[in-house]
Amino acid sequence: MKIGAIKETKVHEYRASLIPSSVIELVQHGHTVFIQKGLGEAIGFSDNDYKNVGATIVDTVEELFQKSELLVKVKEPTLDECLLLTKSHTIFTYLHLAALPEQTKLLKESKSTAIAYETVTDNNGRLPLLAPMSEVAGRLSILSGCQFLLKSNNGSGVLLNGVPGVAQGNVCVIGAGVVGSNAIATAIGIGAKVVALDRNMNSLRQLDALYGNKITTLYSSKDAIAKSVAEADIVVGAALIPGAKATKLVTKEMLKTMKKGSVLVDVSIDQGGCFETSKPTSYDNPVFEVDGIIHYCVANMPGGVAKTSTIALNNATIPFIVELANKGISKALAENTHLKNGLNVYNGKIVHKQLAESIGEPFVSVDFN
Repeated sequence: MKIGAIKETKVHEYRASLIPSSVIELVQHGHTVFIQKGLGEAIGFSDNDYKNVGATIVDTVEELFQKSELLVKVKEPTLDECLLLTKSHTIFTYLHLAALPEQTKLLKESKSTAIAYETVTDNNGRLPLLAPMSEVAGRLSILSGCQFLLKSNNGSGVLLNGVPGVAQGNVCVIGAGVVGSNAIATAIGIGAKVVALDRNMNSLRQLDALYGNKITTLYSSKDAIAKSVAEADIVVGAALIPGAKATKLVTKEMLKTMKKGSVLVDVSIDQGGCFETSKPTSYDNPVFEVDGIIHYCVANMPGGVAKTSTIALNNATIPFIVELANKGISKALAENTHLKNGLNVYNGKIVHKQLAESIGEPFVSVDFN
C-alpha cells in the first residue's frame, strides 16, 4: 500500500504521524511510504533520517495526496486538506468531528474513509490511541495551570505546593479517566490538595485505594462541582464521551463564586469543551479571562512537548497502520471491530453512532463482511 504522512500546519503543532522507526515497520512489510518534506524536523528527525530507512520525500501536500492511498496525520485535516481528499483515500488521524462541522461536511463530500484515532477501542473498552495523548495532556494540565497562577501572568499568585507555614493550593479535577488520573497524579506529586469528581464509583474507589487521605473523591453532581470549583485554584476539565460533544459541567454562574486569578484548564476543548465559557485557544495566545477567571483552552496541548508526544503516539498507532496496510482497508475494518469503531465517515455518511447523535445527523451502519 502507498502510505503518506502529512506535515502538520496548525499553530505550534510539531508532532509527526510517522517517525523513522515506524517507517521501518511499514517498509519491512513491503509498503511504500511518502513523507512530506520537513515532517519531523522540528523534533529532531531530518528528511535524511526518513530517506535512510526507505521513505520517499515529497515536496508538497498536493503531491503527497496524489501519490498516497492511506494518509496518516496527527491533528484533524485542515479545510484545504479536506478538499484534496477523494473516494480513493483513507485518512487516519485525530478527527474530533463533533466540534468541527465544516470538516465533517467536507469529509462527507469527499466520500473518503475517515478513521479517528480517538474512537478506536480495545478489548477492555478503552481508547488506546487517545490514551497516550491523554496521559500527556493530563500531566501538562497541572503544569500549565501552575504557570498561569503566577501573578506575572495575571494569576492569583498561589504556589500550588505551598511552603512551610503557608497552605498549599487546591486542585479540582472533573473526570477520573486517563486525563483526569494523570492530572491527579501530577497534582498530588507536586503537593497540592486534590478533589476528584466522577460519576463512575469504581474510578473513585480506585483513586481512594491508591491515594488514601491525599485525595478527596466526590460523586460528580452539579452541587459537588459548584462547591469544589469555588474552592479551587486550578480546575481541570477532563470529561469525555467518545465521539460526542463534551457536556458543559462548569457554568458561567459558577465562575462568579471562584477566586479571582484561578485557572480553568479545559482538556476537553477538542470535543467542544466542558466549561460553558470555553473557546479554543492556541500556544500563540493560550489564555483568556472571563469574570477574572483565567481560561486555558489550548486545543493541541500535547503539541507543546512534541517529541515525547510523537514517540508515544507512534508506539500506539503503528500496529493499526500496519494492519490497515497489510490487509487493505475493507478487510482490516471487517476483521477488527476495535478498528472499525474508529470509523467516523465513510462514502459520504456518518457511520459512528455517538458522532451522529452529537451533531444531529443520521447514523448509517456499514458492514464490511
